Amino acid sequence: MSQKRQNLVDTAIELFARDGFHGTGIDRIAQEAGVSKKTMYQHFRSKEELILAALKHQDGLGRNQFMKSVNDSGASPTDRLLAIFDFAHEWFRSNSFFGCIFINAVGEYSAPGTAIRKACQSYKEQVTSFIEELANEADLENPAKVATSLSLLLEGAIVTAQVSGDPDSATTARAVAQLIIDDARRPRSVEA
Repeated sequence: MSQKRQNLVDTAIELFARDGFHGTGIDRIAQEAGVSKKTMYQHFRSKEELILAALKHQDGLGRNQFMKSVNDSGASPTDRLLAIFDFAHEWFRSNSFFGCIFINAVGEYSAPGTAIRKACQSYKEQVTSFIEELANEADLENPAKVATSLSLLLEGAIVTAQVSGDPDSATTARAVAQLIIDDARRPRSVEA
């Protein structure tokens, strides 16, 4: 990726996250990136194309950072499952937290079947798959159900932190995650 194109993507991510997709115009992105509109259109034919490039870049960056942090957090798969919420807590406390850019994108581009919505769905599916892998490694019953539950919990914590400004939603979500994990480890009674 060329330096100018990367700068446009980085600038767009920052502005989209902070000010929204519809609230951020092409002129502003070009100005903040220090390029002309003509240069911007040489790299991206439309705002939608820039949004998709920004989401793709954020997917790779964000997911890799998330997975690395979770994987580096503890020896056991259960520790790593709970570390999802520790990572979220730190993210919620950062100055760069404006909610999840993928949730925000779907909120602004809600029509089914659009490329933007598909990019967001793909990101969320990959995060859930990662959580399911950890649930498998932890030898939990029904890892797909655990992953779906923990993903839903994470999404709720993200939105709650964004709306309330309180990073402690991740701590609450972590406590509920522990209950879900404990329940998935319980030996099931065998009927005679």
